[in-house]
Parts: sequence; structure tokens; C-alpha cells
Amino acid sequence: MPTVADRAEAPTAIQTNLAAIFTSLELSRSIWLITSLSPGCGEKMSKHSVPAGDIAALLARFSELKQKALARTGKSFPIVAVQEAGLDGFWLHRVLEKEGIESHVVDPASIATSRRRRRAKTDRIDGETLLRALLAYKRGEPRVCAMVRTPTPEEEDRRRLCRERKVLIAERVEHVNRIKGLLFAQGISGYEPLRRNRRQRLDELMTGDGRPLPTHLKTQISRELDRLELLLDQIKAAEAERDALLAAQQAAAPAPVGKMLLELKGIGAEFAANLWLEALFRHFDNRRQLASYAGLAPTPWQSGSVDREQGVSKAGNPRLRATLVELAWLWLRHQPQSALALWFKERVSRNGGRMKKTFIVALARKLLVALWKYVTAGVVIEGAVMKAA
Repeated sequence: MPTVADRAEAPTAIQTNLAAIFTSLELSRSIWLITSLSPGCGEKMSKHSVPAGDIAALLARFSELKQKALARTGKSFPIVAVQEAGLDGFWLHRVLEKEGIESHVVDPASIATSRRRRRAKTDRIDGETLLRALLAYKRGEPRVCAMVRTPTPEEEDRRRLCRERKVLIAERVEHVNRIKGLLFAQGISGYEPLRRNRRQRLDELMTGDGRPLPTHLKTQISRELDRLELLLDQIKAAEAERDALLAAQQAAAPAPVGKMLLELKGIGAEFAANLWLEALFRHFDNRRQLASYAGLAPTPWQSGSVDREQGVSKAGNPRLRATLVELAWLWLRHQPQSALALWFKERVSRNGGRMKKTFIVALARKLLVALWKYVTAGVVIEGAVMKAA
């Protein structure tokens, strides 16, 4: 699922004269359901389906809606379309914008739904709900839904480097664990598949009862090592592309984000690339938008005399949130005298050494805001140590 970025600009006052044809697109692998509401036809919503991926049929339907509205009212109206962020990505949004159609992509989790235990759900109902949300958004109703700030094709493409590396690392862990599990079943422990002498050590291994490795088991492990070595080469290639991207960004911009992050002790190339490509390349109006984008905003539950916190929302970018929590732990090790690290230690000691995991999430949120101020306004984190030149 694409994550919701900083809020897009919306009308500041309620509007009532919306001279446009509003359409919602309910997308699936086989059929696209188009729900529309045109001027001159009252409150009746029309529904029409086209084969999935058929852009010509979709544009023909839009042209037909414009012609019918022109015949009814004598005026020509623009098309305003909305779709949910999902498996289809942003390619359809870009096609519509290229055709001169105002297009919006909405976070589906931000649209209010019925809280009945058994609520009806069909594509027709979802299309109508999506269309009503678009109408309320265009009228200027506050917080009716959250529109996704769509990235450019270049921004979307360059962040694949760090994401691919995470996938490769996860696959590497699977192969290493599988090899160790196969050997442990034979009474062998201490074998490290990531060492360079893995092939030589495999030939020397003996089972727990003093036998050499069985033939088929040794063959299976050899094939696992082949796949593991391929993964290691691909990880090195991905890291080289990441480093080249950071170097190019440092040379191109007067105040590059990647270079500024790398100057801080405890932040390496992987953390700098993740922070830059997942969050800090965007514009945020304030720290609340930034924390919400990372899923680190608080989630209160308040009703009458009940007032409690449910923890962070976890509704934002999960990759960014995981990176920040990991970075927060490393920040305590590499920046122990910074104001943020001292704040963490004081809060933990006040609670008798308990609730470290809770406070590390709070530190991650504070660290994200501090790094955002550092790369955008040049505000150096208090007490932070820079790397030696």
C-alpha cells in the first residue's frame, strides 16, 4: 500500500457551486467500475463498467458523460476523478492528468464507513462512498478524507534501491537459517554460511555421531550456498547503486539531504538513504504532519471520563518507522551526550528503568523531527557530534 504523505492543498472555505462532473473509479483486476454524478441529473449516480486496463474505453466514457451534460445544460463541464491508493499504483492517475483530467488518489483507510457489525460491501456501494468523499473534499469540508501526495516517477523509482536491499537481506536470512537448521538436525552447530570459507568448512563437517555429511544433504546445502552467494552479489550491487545515488545527490544540490545526514555520527549510508528517500525528500508544513506520515503520531481515546492513549497510530510509512526505531537505539550508543539521549535516559531512570520500548518510540519521533529541522532549516541537534572530516 502506498503511504499518505503531507496533506495536499484543499479549499479553505465551504463551496457550494461545484461545476464539474465527478467520477469515482473502483479498480479491480478484471473490471473498472465508474460511478459518476453529472450536473443536471439531480442526485442520481450513474454506474458503468469497463474492462480493467482499457484506457480508451475509460476516456470514451468520460467523453460520453461530458456530451450528455452539455446536451442537458448547454454548458461544458470538466471531469474530476478519484481512485483509492492500492495495487494499481499511480500510473492511471498520471494518465488522467496527462489527458487534462483532474485526478485524486485517496487513502482508503481515511474514508468513514458504517460501524454496523454486518455492513453491506459491494463495488457499487464503495463507488458511491468514494464519490461522496470526493464531493465533500471539493466542497472544502475539513478532514473528510486524506488525499495521497503522489510522487513523481523519478522519486518513486529511486526509493526502490533501499527497498530492494531490505528484501534481499530478508531472503539472505532465510537461506542462512535454513542451512543452519539442516545441519543442526545432524548434530552440527557453529557453521557460519556467511564466512568466506563456507565451502571448505562444508567439506570438513562431521555429524554428531561421527559420520561425514550424507550425500544428498551435502548437495542440498551446496545449492543453498549457490543461492546465498547470488544474493550476496546482488546486495553488493544494490549497495553500490545506493552509494552512487547519494554521491550524485551530494554533487547536484547546494544543501543535499544525504550529505547532511552522513555528517552526523551514527548515521551511515543505509540510514541516510532510507531517511532521505522515504521521507525527507517531501515537504511537510509542520512536525505533526511529519510524525503522522511516519505513523508515530499519538492515538488518543477520549470520551467523557475515559481518557487514555492507545500508542502510536502505525498508519504511516512502515519502512520509515522501522528505520527510525532502529536508528533511535543506535543514537543512544553513538550520541550519548546529545540532548535527545539525555532526555531518554532521564525518563527511563524516572520510571526505575522500565518502559524502555515505549520511550524509544518517543525518541524515534523526536529524532525524526530534529533531523527534519536539521536538513530543512540547518538547526543542528543539541549536543550532537559530527564525524571527523
